[in-house]
Amino acid sequence: MNMLSPPAEAHKAFHDPAAAVKELQRLYTEATEFLCTQFMQAMAKGAPAAHVRAFYPEIRLTTTSYAQVDTRLSYGHVSTPGTYAATITRPDLFENYLVQQIGLLVSNHGQPVEIGYSDTPMPVHFAVANDATINVPQQGAAEFPLRDVFDVPDLSTTNDDIVNGTYETKDGIGPLAPFTAQRIDYSLARLAHYTATDPGHFQNHVLFTNYQFYVSEFETYARTQLDDPASGYTSFVSTGNATITAGDQALPETLKMPQMPTYHLKREDGSGITLVNIGVGPSNAKTATDHIAVLRPHAWIMVGHCAGLRNSQALGDFVLAHAYLREDHVLDNDLPPWVPVPALAEIQIALEQAVAQVTSLEGYELKRIMRTGTVASYADRNWELRDQRGPVQRLSQSRAVALDMESATIAANGYRFRVPYGTLLCVSDKPLHGELKLPGMASDFYKTQVANHLMIGIRAMERLREMPLERIHSRKLRSFDETAFL
Repeated sequence: MNMLSPPAEAHKAFHDPAAAVKELQRLYTEATEFLCTQFMQAMAKGAPAAHVRAFYPEIRLTTTSYAQVDTRLSYGHVSTPGTYAATITRPDLFENYLVQQIGLLVSNHGQPVEIGYSDTPMPVHFAVANDATINVPQQGAAEFPLRDVFDVPDLSTTNDDIVNGTYETKDGIGPLAPFTAQRIDYSLARLAHYTATDPGHFQNHVLFTNYQFYVSEFETYARTQLDDPASGYTSFVSTGNATITAGDQALPETLKMPQMPTYHLKREDGSGITLVNIGVGPSNAKTATDHIAVLRPHAWIMVGHCAGLRNSQALGDFVLAHAYLREDHVLDNDLPPWVPVPALAEIQIALEQAVAQVTSLEGYELKRIMRTGTVASYADRNWELRDQRGPVQRLSQSRAVALDMESATIAANGYRFRVPYGTLLCVSDKPLHGELKLPGMASDFYKTQVANHLMIGIRAMERLREMPLERIHSRKLRSFDETAFL
């Protein structure tokens, strides 16, 4: 088959991680500009006489010895001798991450990384995604079949085989990173669609909520921080990428809300906080975390509302999850229900300390407003209307103290994607004790606690931000044969 491609180049060896990333950026820019140019010419003049193809750049590492690495570190090294590779997209967006991960590889193994083009074709849809002036027509809308001329997304390289532990090594080359370039490109496109903000705005600490009230609270907090030069926060980004850099600046009214409204309180180094209102349900929770995971955040925490299952609880009490009953089943095909999802000590401690800080309660007194226990997540919002003997018995046997629809999914996907996770919920109703979620049920205590809830999540993230990265990324999240990259 005749082929139009950028000139082939031999792989180059690099000991300097910054120089390696610069080479990745050069190759990626060359490939995307080539595809964009060829695509625009084809749309204007018709199909070229040859197939147009460009390739993703890649990182390769070959090591012949069992490196003596710091075993306290859960990443930054491969476990056995061999050749490992990862296709790379958007090296501009992932520059800091790539420099850090390549630096650890070179340091731990004493070997250079090799940078060059891979043999994975770059779909034209992803190549033109960063140019708002170019639109790829739907199949059949162009004057020629698009896939006859350009490469399109391929499910054989757009999947979760690596993170799910089902990846089969090809040609003796193992995976170096948890996601392929195509999988990342797919998620970056989905994130822009679902959140109405550019993926580049996402920060390393992500809060999820299922309650719109927290959005206005988050904006209010963001404005106070922007007016404080010592806060370290530099801008606040709302839907549609609307950005303010001072507390008194106005944000345009959002005429059409996205499915998952998302807001970013940014810091220059990416260590700020992103808030995502995922709405209701485990499917939304899975969708959001499936795509945010490719950005490799340092932590994500659910701060939502739940049903309290114990008579001793009051509306507005907090629940710190230390275990999950996964009754939603949305992740069963990717993470079987027999897989335990452990609590992570660093996240748990940060959340408990944040509750104490915001409520001014400590030690035994903290038990008045917070319980630690199992959180059950159901897919059926109206589970109360069924014959309760089965569900209630299972909830009791599991020692569950709260029930919602999202927390177990977010935690399970954190476990699956090696993203540190946690859950702090606020009791908004007690269906087993006659306090249903109805207008007028909220007490003053409940309203106060809701206002405190988001601040607790923020304070917990700020504590995590001060921790060394190697402490947050627990070895509990790593399997027998892990990728070197986080």
